[in-house]
Amino acid sequence: MSEFGPICIYLVISPLVSLIPLGVPFPFASNSSTYPEKWSAYECGFDPFGDARSRFDIRFYLVSILFIISDPEVIFSFPWALPLNKIDPFGFWSMMAFLLILTIGSLYEWKRGASDRE
Repeated sequence: MSEFGPICIYLVISPLVSLIPLGVPFPFASNSSTYPEKWSAYECGFDPFGDARSRFDIRFYLVSILFIISDPEVIFSFPWALPLNKIDPFGFWSMMAFLLILTIGSLYEWKRGASDRE
């Protein structure tokens, strides 16, 4: 049991360290929910004039998805920081296959006009 002692202490102290800062403000907070002004609608000093659930253009989502796809491209390119004589043929050809798939996807996106702006 002595070898698990530090783990048990950690499991007791870590929730306390995270929950105590969450609970400290409550005794000092004022009851501001009783003011009617707190319950009124507020949008830059004006009454709201539109629905909060307005539709976004699909291109917004498309650009974000294309950005998310480009992040693994950079991560998978990190092994190429090694000199090419230290990468075995399997590593070289797997990277070539990855770059081929990436190129085909980029050409498909370009031909479909996914990144065009109007």
